Amino acid sequence: MANGCRLGWLIDLPNQSTYIYRPILALQEVTGFGQLSGEDVLPGFVLDLTTLI
Repeated sequence: MANGCRLGWLIDLPNQSTYIYRPILALQEVTGFGQLSGEDVLPGFVLDLTTLI
């Protein structure tokens, strides 16, 4: 984030959790695997995490 990144995902496969990092906003933890949106950083991009398990 300090270098200008606007969206980051840390995917924790063993615990089936994803940590979503955004500037200014608090860290968001999402449990269970579904889909991640690229939001306004990557419009239209969707990562389907169910294919990872």
